[in-house]
Amino acid sequence: MFVERDKAIASVVRSFRVHPAVALIGPRQCGKTTLAEMIAADEEQRGEVAFFDLERAADRHRLETPQETLAPLAGLVVIDEIQRQPALYETLRVLIDRRDAAARFLLLGSASPALIRGTSETLAGRVGLVDLSGFNMAEVRHRPGAHWRTLWWRGGFPRSYLAAEDADSALWREDFVCMYLERDVAQLGITVHAEMLRRFWTMVAHYHGQVWNAAEFARAIGAGQNAARRYLDILAGAYMVRVLPPWYENIGKRQVRAPKVYVRDTGILHALLDLGSPGTLSGHPKVGASFEGFVVEQLLSCLDLRNPHFWATHGGAELDLMVVADGKRYGFEVKYSDAPGTTRSMHIALDNLALEHLWVVYPGAERYPLTDRITALPVAEIPDLDLRP
Repeated sequence: MFVERDKAIASVVRSFRVHPAVALIGPRQCGKTTLAEMIAADEEQRGEVAFFDLERAADRHRLETPQETLAPLAGLVVIDEIQRQPALYETLRVLIDRRDAAARFLLLGSASPALIRGTSETLAGRVGLVDLSGFNMAEVRHRPGAHWRTLWWRGGFPRSYLAAEDADSALWREDFVCMYLERDVAQLGITVHAEMLRRFWTMVAHYHGQVWNAAEFARAIGAGQNAARRYLDILAGAYMVRVLPPWYENIGKRQVRAPKVYVRDTGILHALLDLGSPGTLSGHPKVGASFEGFVVEQLLSCLDLRNPHFWATHGGAELDLMVVADGKRYGFEVKYSDAPGTTRSMHIALDNLALEHLWVVYPGAERYPLTDRITALPVAEIPDLDLRP
């Protein structure tokens, strides 16, 4: 089954207009290779394409002498799982800087710290970064029988979302978690005990949507705070966990300064919570937090929002998500409720943060105004949202 990802392809094409190299980064199994193949197929109509997959021994061998292999190439050069061979960064810098450079490079990586460090230190100013997550609502909404609740339950990883049955999706996600811990982390060059990381990841699932407390996590896994922070960095660097930073400004109130943590893909979240079917989610204590994380990811992915924050005061006022677009501030509250209304916290956020508008995202079907600056927004309408009231 095929899912169009035109917006992601357009982001890569747009980045190539500015940079001679583009790094397409995201978690493993999120569709980076398939997207690169789609881009390469289009490029073949206009010129040469070379594809290297560093999970294949033959391609790793070909790139043991990267200068000799890559220098003669022209057109589009795709290097998949580039973090497996970080020595390539230095060679790529030299090739990109040639005045007669005839090649453009599309670098695919599993968002590892090695990839991010390599691009920022060696290819700074030369490479554009395009983040790719799993499927979002805008990409799957026109498929026959598509419903946002399926995407919420199964998550956006292609093999999970497109599975024939819910049971098949659940099995794939369970296997993914095991394989990621036992094999993929090691391939990123990270030395960590798999069982300890699984315990930490599971704990993040139970704290999904809550403020990060290093001391509490350290006590729970029987390790020091530095170890807890390292585990968080590993999962965040691999796009498995989102660390949502707090917004802070001088408004005369004590504000929360620690970030919130989410498991980015709700399908993986449900696997870590050991939820076997959609019916078990509806009565689970984390159903509201799961819906909140789903909405946050959909807003950021569908609307291509950057630099997201949450906001909270020690007095109890909070805002689930705040973004800045065209110099204006917009807020989002997520309510797992059939008919949400306004709260005192919303009005405090509107005034203290000078929000242009605030949307209350909920699972219903009707959009309606709550005040002149607050609107109830059905989750299904996220792909159509324009950041104007």
